[in-house]
Amino acid sequence: MNTISSEQATLLLAEAEKASENAYAPYSHFPVGAALLLNTGEIVSGANVENASFGLTLCAERSAVVKAITAGKKDFHAIAVWAKQRPFGAITPCGACRQVLAEFFEKDAPVVMTDPETGKLRILSVEALLPYGFEFSASVE
Repeated sequence: MNTISSEQATLLLAEAEKASENAYAPYSHFPVGAALLLNTGEIVSGANVENASFGLTLCAERSAVVKAITAGKKDFHAIAVWAKQRPFGAITPCGACRQVLAEFFEKDAPVVMTDPETGKLRILSVEALLPYGFEFSASVE
């Protein structure tokens, strides 16, 4: 797996936590933040943005990816996802976000989370989160 130091992972989670403060979550009351680490060391953050038409809601991870891509930044190294509330266990990217991560990250890129029981770092690869992600075999250039 691409590596990330525990110091980098902790910093990334702190940035994701800070990003969650900007979430727009009036329906779920479940603010989530994400922080994306570029290979340059720069961090791009995002937060979930809900919509009354729930299908239009944008998750924090996709928010960070879209923000980076539209700023011309595509050299992604790792991403962290954070939420204060953990009603269903560890906060992990949803299926749609996993597919987006598979599109823009290397398969062995670290995805940083926290273990809900201990609060300790939990790091999985993009491929571990989505082992059989959809891939389009035609050239997209």
